[in-house]
Amino acid sequence: MSADRELAAEVTVAAPAARVWQVLTDFRNLAAASPELMAMTPLKPGGLREGQWYVGWNRRKAAVWPTRNVVAEVVLNQRLVWDTTSSGARWIYQLAPIGDHTRLSLRRPVPRRLTSMSGLFATAFLGGAQSHADELEAGMRTTLEYLKSVAER
Repeated sequence: MSADRELAAEVTVAAPAARVWQVLTDFRNLAAASPELMAMTPLKPGGLREGQWYVGWNRRKAAVWPTRNVVAEVVLNQRLVWDTTSSGARWIYQLAPIGDHTRLSLRRPVPRRLTSMSGLFATAFLGGAQSHADELEAGMRTTLEYLKSVAER
């Protein structure tokens, strides 16, 4: 598989969309769930909203790095999208009701362009773009399974 492929994962959660949304948008849960993300720190006042900036603090083995993220779309109980401007990636969380359950999906479409810094960083510190893409996709599944477990409590 290529590093410039779409990455995707999904789970079905035995909880209504409002509960899944509550868990998803508490970014402490994302940091606890993700093998790579350590924290998301807001940079502007106003809470989660379109246009909000976050610094994502990431780690892989000994490498630690920040990313700049801009919230692109917030649709209550349905969709959360942000762009990682430092890499060129877009992250799309979608919630879809299925009876009294919710399908929670996460996609990273093929980036329009990966920044040159992202490519250099992946090569120097992350084992290459292909290896990192494989790890990201596995981490997406891990993240969704964790969010599922929290929402179902």
